[in-house]
Amino acid sequence: MKDNFTYIRAGILGVSGYTGREVFALLLKHPSVRITYVAAHSTYGPMAQIYPEFLNRTTLVCQKFNIKEVINKCDVVFLALPHTESMSVAGKLLKAGLKVIDLSADYRLKNSRVYETWYGHKHTDTKNLNKAIYGLPELFRQKIKGASFVANPGCYPTAAILGLAPLVSTRRDIQSIVVDAKSGVSGAGRRATVDRLFTEANENFKAYKVLSHQHSPEIEQYLSQLAGRATRIHFVAHLLPITRGILNTMYVHLKDGAALNQVHSLYKKFYKIEPFVRIHPSGSQPETKNVANTNFCDIGLATSPDKKMVVVTSVIDNLVKGAAGQAVQNLNIMVGFNEIEGLL
Repeated sequence: MKDNFTYIRAGILGVSGYTGREVFALLLKHPSVRITYVAAHSTYGPMAQIYPEFLNRTTLVCQKFNIKEVINKCDVVFLALPHTESMSVAGKLLKAGLKVIDLSADYRLKNSRVYETWYGHKHTDTKNLNKAIYGLPELFRQKIKGASFVANPGCYPTAAILGLAPLVSTRRDIQSIVVDAKSGVSGAGRRATVDRLFTEANENFKAYKVLSHQHSPEIEQYLSQLAGRATRIHFVAHLLPITRGILNTMYVHLKDGAALNQVHSLYKKFYKIEPFVRIHPSGSQPETKNVANTNFCDIGLATSPDKKMVVVTSVIDNLVKGAAGQAVQNLNIMVGFNEIEGLL
């Protein structure tokens, strides 16, 4: 960022996907950001033609990626690229002095062997793995401040970690954690596949990648960091017949037990100053429709009669708090803007 600029010049790579489009829409309304560069692999032309909703709102043209042009035109770059592609770009942008926010999974896992196991691709930029700050503001805000490189969390991990963090960081008696996760179809990206066709997904509900989802190690890595010890989860993902939204129902078995009012107080205190986390009153549960198109994470709580099972329900919009909105929130923190700027 150059000192004589009164606004941040932002570029978006991968603007043709759902996440890239969402970043574009948010930044277009951000009072302190000017989008100066957009690119995609195979979708080119005026943004107002690619997405008619932007007609008369922008004259930007989506073009083929040119790194020299990005470096000349931008202060910060959002990488909304498919997994495995960011690692070929991020290092070059960082070396040129740009700030980078990566929305793929390429820099979330700190162990390159774990990444290769779960994503089936060799990591080719291991030297920058430790430079990337995990961009979950509610837990790592101080590290994000002034950072040059942020690894934006996955959508399922955002909902899971925010929902579990207060318990995992304070309780030593957790026996097991089950994460029952459900996502709208947009979470799988814009590329067409048979199972995402309207006639396949509509009026249907199914589990997939049972106990083998690639977001499992990401959730475990950061829960373990919070707990100060290895923390394992049982994660099952489901596909909801809705466009956007995630609802995680998480079952936490406690050896010693806890009363609902005790748990509720813990969560209210833990997220007291957080602008985008809302704890529901006792007896109330969050719904996906209440966070759609917002950067909020809503959390509901319940306990079993014997007080040894805490059920945590968290909901987010997978494209906003689960991706683009959180990326903009991270940008605000990185450069010293008001954290909620462009998001409320």
